[in-house]
Amino acid sequence: MSQMDQSLAYLREILSNYTEGHSEGKRLFDLLKNEYQTAEQFAEDLDEGGIQFLNSILPEEIDYALDEKDEERAGQLNKVYEQLI
Repeated sequence: MSQMDQSLAYLREILSNYTEGHSEGKRLFDLLKNEYQTAEQFAEDLDEGGIQFLNSILPEEIDYALDEKDEERAGQLNKVYEQLI
């Protein structure tokens, strides 16, 4: 198995919290089982629903990481978020 981009590893960890009661979160979590090398590759495969879902959760998750003084996580999640724009 190839090495998953660190930003995608953080995203997958976050999405694991959105697999129950969030069909879009579950779908994106499952999509990350594919062997994406980069956040760019992952973003290219997203449809409008996936982009909207991530746009709704990522700002809050980035803020949470900053509040916890986890600059590494915040930076990696921001890298994914920037690919959606």
